[in-house]
Amino acid sequence: MIKFSNKAALGNVICGQEIDSLMPEARKALEKLENGTGAGNDFIGWVNLPSGISEQSLSQIQEVANSLRETCEFVVTIGIGGSYLGAKAVIEALSDNFAAYKPAGTKVLFAGNNIGEDYLHDLMELLRERRFGIIVISKSGTTTEPAIAFRLLKDLLEKQVGKKVAAQRIVAITDEHKGALRNLATQEGYKTFVIPSNVGGRFSVLTPVGLLPIAVAGFDVRALVNGAINIEKADNELVLNYAATRNALYRAGKKTEILVNYNPKLHFFAEWWKQLYGESEGKENKGIFTASVDFTTDLHSMGQWIQEGERTIFETVISVEKADNEVRIPYDDANLDALNYIAGKRVDEVNKMAELGTRLAHQDGGVPNLLIQVPEISEKYLGQLIYFFEKACGVSGYILNVNPFNQPGVEAYKKNMFALLKKPGFEAESEAILARLDK
Repeated sequence: MIKFSNKAALGNVICGQEIDSLMPEARKALEKLENGTGAGNDFIGWVNLPSGISEQSLSQIQEVANSLRETCEFVVTIGIGGSYLGAKAVIEALSDNFAAYKPAGTKVLFAGNNIGEDYLHDLMELLRERRFGIIVISKSGTTTEPAIAFRLLKDLLEKQVGKKVAAQRIVAITDEHKGALRNLATQEGYKTFVIPSNVGGRFSVLTPVGLLPIAVAGFDVRALVNGAINIEKADNELVLNYAATRNALYRAGKKTEILVNYNPKLHFFAEWWKQLYGESEGKENKGIFTASVDFTTDLHSMGQWIQEGERTIFETVISVEKADNEVRIPYDDANLDALNYIAGKRVDEVNKMAELGTRLAHQDGGVPNLLIQVPEISEKYLGQLIYFFEKACGVSGYILNVNPFNQPGVEAYKKNMFALLKKPGFEAESEAILARLDK
């Protein structure tokens, strides 16, 4: 089981008593979340989701994944925000670091998460004359970024293999009853899975949104779900301690939380975490700013700022106890690099000492540290981490007294973009924006 410790956060900034004093608020927040009495309670379907996933559902997901793996060299997952970050996080964490350069197995690619013309051009050039399929994820089917990518890739696929075969290689994950994508899927005969109406995108990794791409990549979605169930069924002390500690630090003036990892495979897990907390808590001019670093790489860039910059930050370190492989540092007679003092040691041992030394240095530099220990990077423990962070996010948002499950600020850029592109229905906004630009 994953473990959480806040001992290294205690000291000059906060003390155990301050965290204890927040616990009644945290327990009330947890009660709101579990009883569905808090703001945004129409989007808390994820709370009991892991244990509610049936074996039949998992079998259907695996069956479709196997079909795509048998017929496709590449499967492009089209989605943005929570519709791709969860799957990307898990796939990257579990994959060989250099899987992209090894021919074996179906490769899962991602599109619809940006509007980069060169990105889409390069992707289409890669897929031209290659066997590929598409998983398109959107409740509405009209979100700009994925809709553009799907239109382009659907057209490419149909030109390559014809509409009938293309329809067999396209899977739509969308609303159960309505929306442009649901209508198209029905019209074209695509295989479909449902995005639960009471689960928001950033909490959707344990629905078909995340599970299907993860299964296509060849990983064990049952073990991932079972890991999440471990935390769902456990007592909530880990969740409460993390939520209360980070809010105590926030009230003490620590406005930025940096998620730290010492394993390159966790880079996109941090990207998923940043969206989960940033989009859930950043409202009403409140909320901890979420950032992330990859150590030891970023110790040679951001390390200086973290050590001696403005003291408005705290770190949450994900520490992986066991590496998958063993590599030992050889002895060298010349010793020109002066490394013989660590000859014979595992690379992971050096990494662990770098981690411990950094944590101590940052604590000495006035940076509170929280620690999450993970036995190893596997489906089971990633499932535990995912659900742990999700539940703590809901609790933390209610402690902050915001609705953790909406994202009204995300719509602001869309209105301006639609107006600038002169989308029908945005004529008035277009005139107003053009007048602003003229000034």
